Amino acid sequence: MFINTKPTVWPGRPYPLGATWDGEGVNFSIFSEHAHKVELCLFDASGRRELYRIPLPEQTDQVWHGYLPEARPGLLYGYRVHGPYEPANGLRFNPNKLLLDPYAKQIHGTLKWSDAHFGYRIGGKQEDLSFDRRDSAAGMPKSMVIDPAFTWGSDRAPRIPWHESVIYEAHVKGFTMRHSEVPTALRGTYAGLATAPVIDYLKRLGVTAVELMPVHYFIDDRLLVDRGLRNYWGYNTIGFFAPEPRYSATNSIHEFKTMVKTLHSAGIEVILDVVYNHTAEGNQLGPTLSFRGIDNPSYYRLVPDNQRYYMDYTGTGNSLNMRHPRVLQLIMDSLRYWVLEMHVDGFRFDLAATLARELYEVDRLGAFLDIIHQDHVLSQAK
Repeated sequence: MFINTKPTVWPGRPYPLGATWDGEGVNFSIFSEHAHKVELCLFDASGRRELYRIPLPEQTDQVWHGYLPEARPGLLYGYRVHGPYEPANGLRFNPNKLLLDPYAKQIHGTLKWSDAHFGYRIGGKQEDLSFDRRDSAAGMPKSMVIDPAFTWGSDRAPRIPWHESVIYEAHVKGFTMRHSEVPTALRGTYAGLATAPVIDYLKRLGVTAVELMPVHYFIDDRLLVDRGLRNYWGYNTIGFFAPEPRYSATNSIHEFKTMVKTLHSAGIEVILDVVYNHTAEGNQLGPTLSFRGIDNPSYYRLVPDNQRYYMDYTGTGNSLNMRHPRVLQLIMDSLRYWVLEMHVDGFRFDLAATLARELYEVDRLGAFLDIIHQDHVLSQAK
């Protein structure tokens, strides 16, 4: 779906965050504490041509929002966020860079690397202190508006007791790609994982839960792509709500939901290996794809006395700023979404100690662990 006339824009609402289809139109909402202006960018059905840039008309409690009454599911969009470019002060706004919505429920396309994806001039003497004016939209994947409707029927969580749980860790593609009894067209996909031969095999082993290695939308680092390689394992997330499309035979989130429903029918739980400790944007020399360009000092832990640089507790170049309430909100909203809307049964946290850091040290009484224990949804998940 795309809009072929200049769209009408209403004030909309600050919540829920993300793009929300209500049956009549779509509400767009994004947090940025330090931005001066936020533009919603709409694209044609291929994602190659930018059709309109629409300044979000309202700001409520640091959330920018607007409502498009003519928008429909399938619409491709992104953001351009305006503000100071002052890397020494932790601010890296660059409206020349199209940004993914942190709350995007589906992401269309893959990243096609070029120097335009970086907020600074690659190879310049000033490195990341310089400013790059090239437009990155052509090579960026696009956020997509979804229709969340799905017929779950009588789907019910198996709720296997911990002491009876047998958890099988699996890579969606690797587990099904060479399985001789999985239909060729479904190998390497969520649909393939839900076929009878796979389920029968798991049941014969006595497995009660499959723990899927990362299925959040992730990217292949430029260093890998330049060498003709790919990120096989998926520990490089940039979209905490969107299923990774390379594992989909249908390019629809319904395929993931159908997989969960089918496994549940067989009495098998679905647990996700999730990576909330860092993002795919790397260190100060990394690309500007989403969080860095939306509000760098809010989303990331920066070195207190030199905010040009990132606190790197993860070995990946950055660490999410778990001390910021909006980052905690992002992660908790993501976890609840996967439980309530995608019906998954639990989570395995990659580098969980990073999530529990308060000032510097790991704190078992930290805000993240406290919130999970008291949350009425997540406290009931594994």
